[in-house]
Amino acid sequence: MSANSAEPAGRAAEVDVVLVKAGRTKIRYRAELLADDGDRIVVRAPWAGAGARDFGFVRFEAGDVFTEYYWRDRWYSVKEVRAADGTLKGWYCDITRPAARTAGELVVEDLDLDLWRSADGGDVRRLDEDEFAGSGLADRDPAAASAAVAALDHLERLALRGGFEDLLR
Repeated sequence: MSANSAEPAGRAAEVDVVLVKAGRTKIRYRAELLADDGDRIVVRAPWAGAGARDFGFVRFEAGDVFTEYYWRDRWYSVKEVRAADGTLKGWYCDITRPAARTAGELVVEDLDLDLWRSADGGDVRRLDEDEFAGSGLADRDPAAASAAVAALDHLERLALRGGFEDLLR
C-alpha cells in the first residue's frame, strides 16, 4: 500500500515520528497511526520527552497523551494534549514544513514557531518568535519563512475564534 493512500481497517499500524530542526533529528518517537487519508495524517503517542517539561503555562509529563494532526499540504501540525486521566490540557501547534510519510516514518521539519491554546481558550500564545527570527530562515528561504508566518497567523485566528475542532474533524 502506498504511503499516500488510506490505511486499511484492522490492526493498529505504527510509525516513527521524526521531528527535524536545522537539519538534525530533534526527537524521534513511536506513535500509533490512527488515520492517513492521503492529505491528513493522525497519530497518537504518549509524551516522548525526557522527564517533565514545564513551560509555565502548561506542563507536559509522563502519562500525557498527544493526538497529533499533520498535513502534507499545510505548514503546521496541531497536537491535542490530554493528561493521563483524559483531561484536555490544550493544543500545541508546531509551525513546520508539510509532513512527509513513508511506510515507517512521518518526518516533519520544525520551523521554530509555535502556538499554544489552553483547553478553555483563555490562553492563546505565540511562542519562539525570537528563535524563528534568529534562525536565518527569512534570508535562506524567504518563501518558507513567509509560509511559516502565515501558518502561525492562521492558527492564531482559529484559536482566538474558538479552536481547532473544525480543522481536526
